[in-house]
Amino acid sequence: MPDTSPPVRRSLFLHAPIRRTPRMMLEQMLALVDDDTPADGPDGPVAVLERRLADLLGKESALFFPSGTMAQQTALRVHADRRGRRTFAAHPQSHLDVWEEQGYNAVHGLRLRRTGDPHELMTAADLAAIGEPLAAAVWELPQRDIGGLLPAWDDLCGQVELVRATGAATHLDGARLWEAQTYYRRPYDEIAGLFDTVYVSLYKSLQGVRGAVLASDAATVEVARVWRQRLGGGIRDAWPLALAALVHLDTLADRMPAYREHAVAIAAAVNADGTARVHPDPPQTPLFHVHLPADRHAVERAGQAILAEHGIQLWGRVRSASEPGRCAFEVSVGENAMEFTPGEVVDLLRDLLARATSLQAPPVPAG
Repeated sequence: MPDTSPPVRRSLFLHAPIRRTPRMMLEQMLALVDDDTPADGPDGPVAVLERRLADLLGKESALFFPSGTMAQQTALRVHADRRGRRTFAAHPQSHLDVWEEQGYNAVHGLRLRRTGDPHELMTAADLAAIGEPLAAAVWELPQRDIGGLLPAWDDLCGQVELVRATGAATHLDGARLWEAQTYYRRPYDEIAGLFDTVYVSLYKSLQGVRGAVLASDAATVEVARVWRQRLGGGIRDAWPLALAALVHLDTLADRMPAYREHAVAIAAAVNADGTARVHPDPPQTPLFHVHLPADRHAVERAGQAILAEHGIQLWGRVRSASEPGRCAFEVSVGENAMEFTPGEVVDLLRDLLARATSLQAPPVPAG
């Protein structure tokens, strides 16, 4: 059936289908190649991207994967096999558990030890309390599903040191590493240097088409290459995906601080208005959550009405809350959101809540 959803013209959500048209993307990719550029081999786009990211992250080697899901599961499988342990630790809202259908268990027979409070950052005390041998621990920086929170640098270093002392590996879910760097303000290789393996996404911050890269020491990457083939990820002709990622690799780091500053400005305006509430306050990265005093289903319908009338997409999804009658959604600031002034976002939220309030069913009388 044809897609009858309203067209999106503007969005507060980074992954809305308006970032770049196919023609625009192809023109940007063509600017990176000439008639002599090979499709593969040591001078092909995939190999160039792997070397560039290995250098950026301070690792010996890097390997392209068609998806982050495959890259992360591969890293954990390699760590588990080396140590003869099947359990890894991660935050309860880790992407590996929430968004990947628990593939770590279904495909690899691994077990997740959910560590820490679901609504707070994982701590050293949480990790110390595990009390069983781990193959690895995973840090998602930033922790997206709790508002893009990040541990303080010294806390993060202490957690990594604690895990390493047990013989477990350390793995970074760095899908949004560029966002995290705006908080830590340290070189990428210093952040990545805390971890044995590092995964970065090619289509989130880098705004590519699809794919991921896993970086580590050369021996680990060679074992990962075998698992990539076993999982069906050793695809030929991946050069268009690599080119799409290379388009923004040299410019993203320069733009990211401006995205964070704009996120902070939007959040400050929303909190000052008081109609909605932003968490964290202030945002640590260009990503934060907007909490609304309204029913999720009513908010979703109100958002659809705004999209239909104005072509503005406010979110990717609306999240329920433990408290009835409340919900939240994520704002992720990239080029998509830079044209929204803080005042305009406040007006949109007021409009959204007014519509949602009118849609909410009246309470059922007691008795």
